[in-house]
Amino acid sequence: MNPGSVAVVVTEDIGVPSWDLYELSIPCTVFGKPQPDLADPWYDLRLCGTRESRRDGSATGTGLSVRTRHGLDDLVGADTVIVPSVPDPCVDEGRPLPQELITALRRAYDAGARMVSLCTGAFALAEAGLLDGRRATAHWMHTAQLAERYPKVRVDDSVLYVDEGDVLTSAGLTAGLDLCLHLVRRDLGAHVANQLARRMVVPAHRPGGQAQFIDLAVPTTDDGSLGPVLDWARAHLDQPLTIEDLARRAAMSLRTFHRRLQAATGTTPLQWLLNQRLGRAQSLLESTDLPVEKVAELSGLGTANNLRHHFLKQIGVSPSSYRRAFPRTMPEASPYPLGSRSRGGAGRRRVDRGASGAPVTPGATEPDD
Repeated sequence: MNPGSVAVVVTEDIGVPSWDLYELSIPCTVFGKPQPDLADPWYDLRLCGTRESRRDGSATGTGLSVRTRHGLDDLVGADTVIVPSVPDPCVDEGRPLPQELITALRRAYDAGARMVSLCTGAFALAEAGLLDGRRATAHWMHTAQLAERYPKVRVDDSVLYVDEGDVLTSAGLTAGLDLCLHLVRRDLGAHVANQLARRMVVPAHRPGGQAQFIDLAVPTTDDGSLGPVLDWARAHLDQPLTIEDLARRAAMSLRTFHRRLQAATGTTPLQWLLNQRLGRAQSLLESTDLPVEKVAELSGLGTANNLRHHFLKQIGVSPSSYRRAFPRTMPEASPYPLGSRSRGGAGRRRVDRGASGAPVTPGATEPDD
């Protein structure tokens, strides 16, 4: 399965501010280093700059300037286009974005590219009209400006990222990493995304609906107290665990355990446990030929009907459709081509996707599992 090409937009003309440098480095880290033992081929990454960013100039801020070999014309033909950020004056002072950038983004989208923004990159997608009528997010410090400037956009300032199928947006900083790993999960499956996250020493999966605002006001004497019990839960997902069991193992009251887990992860204990079970089921569907009934048992979801219910609700497709999308022997032509679009601008087609980006066939009914 070929995940295709990723074009990353570089908009700064003189130097890259330290704040924006982080967002720029995220897609370079996730998509730019080949991982042949996880997936071969890997993504084809290119950095595409505006005319200004390709000129020579003295660096400011961090003392680092970025010069690119590719220009904005190279956005057209890419399978995925990512705008990590836009210059601060374009957000804070309303300075117009380069018209050549807006035109290139529209052309890339019309050619079938999957469009992605990290943090303030949402302002570029909004200016191009690609967020009109869509739900979108950005760093919470800038969402009010985004909503005021682009009233046609349904801005959600409370989530880490939003997946609208062929247009995706994320909050700032680490949320951009969550979104990029989400893209790998969409394209190459949960196993590849989990292994990549492990190499990067980051959480394998934070759902996009998780809150941007995570209360970290946990007493320092209790730091790490949840780690052992959560690790234990992951190792025993095939057992009928309850939240009461986890609270008891953590030597906490149910109310205290609920409060501290939600403060640490941004989600409820019940949803956290369900996310872990679904993640285990995804890995088993991708990496084994076990019957769906056995997958449900080993992931702790009990029955095939229960697994099917949660898969359709959370993933957007049935377990059997998910398995076909990520065959163990990756053929050249999958019945569900998850690499977003085939290479090349001409003839590429959009792929309809379910609630979490998994592909579905328009008008088709899900087969029985």
